[in-house]
Amino acid sequence: MKLRASLPILLLLLAPALCLAEPASVIRATQMKQQPASDAATVAPLAENAKVDALERKGGWTRVRAESGAEGWVRMLALRYAGVGEAKQGDAGISQLLNVARTGTSGAQVTTGVRGLDADQLANAKPNAAELKKLEKYAASRDGAEGFAAMGKLSAQQVAYPREDGK
Repeated sequence: MKLRASLPILLLLLAPALCLAEPASVIRATQMKQQPASDAATVAPLAENAKVDALERKGGWTRVRAESGAEGWVRMLALRYAGVGEAKQGDAGISQLLNVARTGTSGAQVTTGVRGLDADQLANAKPNAAELKKLEKYAASRDGAEGFAAMGKLSAQQVAYPREDGK
């Protein structure tokens, strides 16, 4: 009898676990990897605008499940998350309500970015001697850099500059 009475409470407590996946889409064609690393084996290609569920984040990578059921890792910046109020296909209103309980928000995402300089800003750029002086305070001396490298058991290597023709 106690088990029967506690079953609805248990189901209510476990309900947020059913909503852990966040609906997202792939911004541009990408590869789904076995591990969160660029050199990991490819699980499957994902086409632009492919629908996925984001399951877990690790560094700059997100583990996803594709509509085919395949799971793997994609770069976090290759995903666009569903907007506020959008639900996964088949979700009931209760899962959207539980999403608020799980995240503390209605699912809104905040994104920051850095924009580049336009042609006019580049053409009219002037050096700032005071800022350059501040920046020079962060430069490492040759002896300091060599000492740091020695502590990490690093050695100097020659790296060829790329040619202008890209070869």
